[in-house]
Amino acid sequence: MEKVAVLGAGSWGTALSIVLSDNGYGVRLWSHKKEQVEEINQTHKNERYLNVTLPESIQAFADLEKAIDGVKAIVIVVPTKAIREISRKLNSILDPSVTIIHASKGIEPGTLKRVSQMIDEELDQYSYHDIVVLSGPSHAEEVALRHPTTITVASLNMEYAKVAQDLFINEAFRVYTSTDILGIELGGALKNIIALGAGISDGLGYGDNAKAALMTRGLAEIARLGTKLGADPLSFLGLSGVGDLIVTCTSVHSRNWRAGNLLGKGHRLEEVLEQMGMVVEGVRTVKAAYQFAKEENVEMPITTGIYEVLFENKVPKEVVEQLMSRSKREEMDDIAHLLYERYSN
Repeated sequence: MEKVAVLGAGSWGTALSIVLSDNGYGVRLWSHKKEQVEEINQTHKNERYLNVTLPESIQAFADLEKAIDGVKAIVIVVPTKAIREISRKLNSILDPSVTIIHASKGIEPGTLKRVSQMIDEELDQYSYHDIVVLSGPSHAEEVALRHPTTITVASLNMEYAKVAQDLFINEAFRVYTSTDILGIELGGALKNIIALGAGISDGLGYGDNAKAALMTRGLAEIARLGTKLGADPLSFLGLSGVGDLIVTCTSVHSRNWRAGNLLGKGHRLEEVLEQMGMVVEGVRTVKAAYQFAKEENVEMPITTGIYEVLFENKVPKEVVEQLMSRSKREEMDDIAHLLYERYSN
């Protein structure tokens, strides 16, 4: 039986381990928490994150070197703030023939690096060209129950993207390939900001009209920044763009939506993060996107408003009023215009 290592035993890492196990791989699931490792190995449960029974072919490890021993591929699914640390630890023990896939969604504040760029900077024997990103509309709770799910794997090296596609694809988990790693990563990271906004809108008691507007104009912001940075605008109309945006903005499974919902109901950010008890990637990504918008001179009013709520203690309702009173403009000046510019010649 071929082996695959999954680094990160949260809900998403556990769900992806189930997919790999269903596909006949021996899964070596790594966690830095010894008590979590013991729970998984002794009870085949990871109850804090997913309420399902895990296949016996999933074996948990607290020792990173043992976890990656003899594996065909490594799937990195840790929070973005831990990407550099785990990559440094891998650097001295990694077999360079192993395929590296990451399924984390975020941007590093300060450096404005995407996850693939952080991994590339920390791994001496791997290049950015060979790293694969896995992204798309995929709640871990539904993947673990084998509900139909469709995602994208992207890499500049299509051979490695196809390796990842073959690892994960099955009747319940359909996998497409792409070479636009920039667009796929940005879509997966930036949609978390809009999901925070959707949660705030619901927390304020606004209805579907407001949320539909927020999602649509949020997608325009994502595409505006993404294309400025060199991404293909079509990627933002695909699974890791509009697909991931829909699922993250409309479901109670979404941590970012839940965090935003609490903010909309009047809770302070510190209270929300303490109550969530898990990483809310959108909070960290807001800082990076706000910095990106300033440096690239890209208009991102929704992102700016959410930044003001999170880090400048602005009242959410005032931010909504601010957005609604912006100056008049045409609608088709964003994605449609970007597509026209890219494909008209």
